[in-house]
Amino acid sequence: MAVTNQPGSYARSEFQTGLCDFCDDCGTCCYGLCCYPCLGCSIASDMDECCLCGLNMPIRSVYRTRYNITGSLCSDFMAYMFCPVCATCQLKRDIDRRKEQGIF
Repeated sequence: MAVTNQPGSYARSEFQTGLCDFCDDCGTCCYGLCCYPCLGCSIASDMDECCLCGLNMPIRSVYRTRYNITGSLCSDFMAYMFCPVCATCQLKRDIDRRKEQGIF
């Protein structure tokens, strides 16, 4: 029998919400628009990182790698370059959903 996944790894997946799915969680969207640095600190805290690490592309890449989410460093960079609030809110929505599902 061939092993196709490493033990404990997740099957390839996508983010659970789209980059611009603001209405999926209006609270997170408002949080990101009103206090962007606070949202970044919340993400960093969720991932046991330094406070302002939640506001940049590398934390998204680490998260994608941890949960085997499709994408690339280039796509992460582009998301943060053109709409950092959207990218940060998407990451927070995904973290919150994974917490609800018990897989975070």
